[in-house]
This record gives sequence, structure tokens and C-alpha cells, in this order.
Amino acid sequence: MTELQNSDVPAAKGLAKKRARDGRSSPTIYDIAKVAGVNPSTVSRALSKPGRVSAKTQKLIEDAASELNYQVNPFARALPTGRTNTFGLIVADITNPTFFDIIRGAEITATQRDYTLVLAESAESGVTELTAARRLMTTVDGLILASPRMDDDDIRTLARDKPVVVINREVDGVPCVVPDVNKGISAAVRSLAANGHRKVAFVAGPPQSWMSARRWEGVKAACEWSRLEAVRLESGRPTVDGGRQVARAVRDSGATAVLTYNDLLAIGLMQELQAAGVVVPDQISIVGFDDIFGSDFTTPPLTTVRSPLGECGAGAATLLLELLHGTGEAGSVLLVETELVLRGSSGRLLPQS
Repeated sequence: MTELQNSDVPAAKGLAKKRARDGRSSPTIYDIAKVAGVNPSTVSRALSKPGRVSAKTQKLIEDAASELNYQVNPFARALPTGRTNTFGLIVADITNPTFFDIIRGAEITATQRDYTLVLAESAESGVTELTAARRLMTTVDGLILASPRMDDDDIRTLARDKPVVVINREVDGVPCVVPDVNKGISAAVRSLAANGHRKVAFVAGPPQSWMSARRWEGVKAACEWSRLEAVRLESGRPTVDGGRQVARAVRDSGATAVLTYNDLLAIGLMQELQAAGVVVPDQISIVGFDDIFGSDFTTPPLTTVRSPLGECGAGAATLLLELLHGTGEAGSVLLVETELVLRGSSGRLLPQS
């Protein structure tokens, strides 16, 4: 048999139903071979390395596989090749909208290249993150770490085992995707200075966050340039609740403008200040960071420094795929630009009676 006859299409469906009745739900390459009328070894070549069989035979096999609802088992495929066509993505907090577009960007790029994305989170813990990374490394071809909390040495150790790419952090010898915060922060501080503010508070993120330290350095430098006073305030958690909890410290600081480590902190801070009767932005301006989904749902809408999060995810996936295919560079750094998005939570400081 060299062609898939019309009568073989229902035959394939009948075979699938018979397997289900027998308690065997997953078809094999032998079932595909029987329906397509070719050898099992031909099916294996066609499914694992398209192009090694003729176009006509390839179509026969693909049609038969489709009729049988055949799905390639990545772990079975890894036995001869050492590859599963999967890679892992670990995020610091899966409930934080900051990571939504990062995940989506990485997923779209992975799917386009016939890879599957496996997701895990560290819950803001370097220990949990390292444990999750080690477990994933046994089954994936490579790993993306989004805002990692573990030490640089641990990241480099992982990278010696399999390809690793980092987002929101620079690690020597490891490919990284890093938002260049200077452009967005400089624009934010210039806007605050033009609106009459003279003291700016920065609400920091987790102590183990490399990006929080980078943003604070950017705020200090921009404030020094604009001749504004800058003060750093600590937050318990980079969440809405964390923003609420830091509100008293913000008021006690005497700052009339605040930049926060992320949008969640800014939203919580705004809610708590408004509940205390503080008018935003007349009495205090608030600027977040990242421009997450929902940052414009607040009243007033949140001014924020936008990071291209989807671009970060897609860029990290691309760098990882280049490493897997031998075309990437171990120490490459991909910089993506940030920009200020002006909304209603920042504005001119009004004189207080």
C-alpha cells in the first residue's frame, strides 16, 4: 500500500475507537504505519525529522497521525536525541501581573519553534527557586529565569549544565534580557521636577531583587541631575498590600512624589493614601513601574514607567533557542527600552493651605 485510500480514513477512526474500548487511548507509530501502509521506521523518521522522507509519504503519515489523534511524546523522543523540545520558565511570583506578558511572549516564541513551555514559580524565594530549577533541568532542554532571586553563582552553575537565560538581571557569562531603566526613570523625574516637586521617595522591592537596586540607582542619578532630594523606603512585599503598608512611611518622609518598584506597590499606596484623605496627585504624585494590565484601571489612572514585558519574554526565548541550536553567545545582553506613560496619578503639586 502506497497511498491512504478513502476507505482508510474511517478505518483509522475505527482503530482509534477500538483502542479506546480496549483501554489503550494512545496510538503508536505502529498504528500509524498500519493505516498509512508504510514501515514503522519510516513513520519514526517522518515524525522526528521531517524532510528525510518524500513529500508524498510525509503527507500520508501526517494524515494517518491526525486521524488517529497521535501526539508525540517529548520524553520518548528525548531517548535517542537527548532533546525534549521543552524549556522551563521560572517566575518570582505567578500571581504578579508583571509576569503575564513575559510568559505570553516566551510561549508564543516557543510555539512558533515547536517547543513547549513549562512554568514554575519561586514565590520570591531563592531557595525555592533553586530547587525548582534543579528539578526542571532534568526534563527540559533549557531554562529562563524571570527576575531570579538566587545567587549569581547558583545561576552560573545551572548554566554549566544546560542553557540558561535571565530576565531582569545581569549575570556575567549568562545571556540576559534587561530593561534599560534610565530612559524611563529620567523622563519620570524630569516630569516631577517640572511639576514643582522637590523631594522624591523610592519604594524599593525585595532585598534580593537585582532590578530593585538598579531602579534605585536610576532614581538617585536622575534626582541628582534634576537637583531633587531622593529618599529610599523599604517595603515588606512587592504587592498591593505591601504598598498599603508603606503609606505611613511615605507620609512621614515628607516626599511629595513617589516612584515605586512596581505598579502593585503604587496601586496599594494610592489606595491607602486616598483612604487617609490625601488627594492624588494634588498633594502627592505616584509613579509605578512596568505598566501591568490594570494599571490604568485605578482612580486616577496610574502614571508608570513601561517595560516591554512581552518583548522581554520573546527575547529571552529567542536567546535560549539560539543557545540550543549553537548560534547564541553565552554572555550576550539584550537591552530593551523603557518609557514614561503619563496618566492622572502624577501632576502639578498644588499649594497647601
